[in-house]
Amino acid sequence: MEQTTATKQTGYVSNDNDEFYIDLREIFFALLQGWKSIFLSILIGAVILGAFHVFLVKPSYQANAQIFITNTDSVISFSDLQLSSALTEDYAKIIESRTVLKKVISELDLDIDFKTLKKLIKVSNPTDTHIINMVVTCDDLELSRNIANALLNVSIDQIYQIVGSSEPTVIDYSEADAVEDVSPSLFRYLAIGAMLGALVMCAIIVFNVVSNTTIRSEEDVMQYIGLPVLAAIPYSEEL
Repeated sequence: MEQTTATKQTGYVSNDNDEFYIDLREIFFALLQGWKSIFLSILIGAVILGAFHVFLVKPSYQANAQIFITNTDSVISFSDLQLSSALTEDYAKIIESRTVLKKVISELDLDIDFKTLKKLIKVSNPTDTHIINMVVTCDDLELSRNIANALLNVSIDQIYQIVGSSEPTVIDYSEADAVEDVSPSLFRYLAIGAMLGALVMCAIIVFNVVSNTTIRSEEDVMQYIGLPVLAAIPYSEEL
């Protein structure tokens, strides 16, 4: 049985077994020839996401405060340390409680509810420590610092009222010069835009090559029609 095979034509379907062949070399040369379009797409993608970053992305600032949970007595037993470690997670839950958050909102006269405020804060306990870290992230540097300090002060009072033992010890208040700018960088947006632009244009070029079934050579006649070429008329621009 005569079997038809693919040579250079991209996207050719064999007549005998309906197998689909893709010529990677043809795709490579198509991408190489379309480098100007790819380069232009890179520029357009970078400009679009760069403009998005400049005009639509809000700045983001992160302030943190820390407290230490343990007994403040001059003599601390091993059981005291174990108890402090066990209660650290409970203290973190108290800090995120509705009561604490509402007091912070009232103290700072914030125009948000406690659910919105809870989304701005993150309370964590580093492994094998009695330290509770409070991080506040928002789009205002001064506000993030004020919220972090208010949260720290209100939490200490609330923990003391609930637990009834000694107050947690303050390790760090939030200070203006310690607030970090955690906004996504412009370079990152430019790089992502450039990559997206290149990928989109490359996908378009590959699709055009794969879907192109135009018969352009004697080999294409054999591949698509399965008939031998008896004669060929050379192309001339003068005709």
